[in-house]
Parts: sequence; C-alpha cells; structure tokens
Amino acid sequence: MVSVFLALAVSDEIFLKLLGVGMAAAIFLDATVVRMVLVPALMQIVGRANWWIPDWLDRRLPRLEPVVMRGKG
Repeated sequence: MVSVFLALAVSDEIFLKLLGVGMAAAIFLDATVVRMVLVPALMQIVGRANWWIPDWLDRRLPRLEPVVMRGKG
C-alpha cells in the first residue's frame, strides 16, 4: 500500500502529491510503529486482561469445540 500511495507523488497535481506522501507515511507508521511495537508492548503490559470477555457476551457466544483431524495411518 505504501508503494501505491507513493505512486501518487509522481503526479503533477500538488494535492495528489500531498495525499500520496501523507497516506504512505501514515500506512508505514501504522504497519511498523503501531502494529509491531505498540500493540505487542501493550498486550505484554495488560497480560491476561487481553482475553477478558464480559459475562453477558460470554453467555451469548456459542461454545465451539476444536476439531481434531486425524490422517490415515
């Protein structure tokens, strides 16, 4: 996506250049800083609270059992 938005920077229109560079920078920061640094760090900090689910929602969701696939042999 970064390369697609940077392709707009080649345009003759100033607005498209600004849009392309801005969107490319935003996508790059989101993919690197936010998703590779902040999210794992926050998940480490809050620990088991990541997987907390409210009781009312837990009652509404179906119970699913994992399916074990066994091969021949």
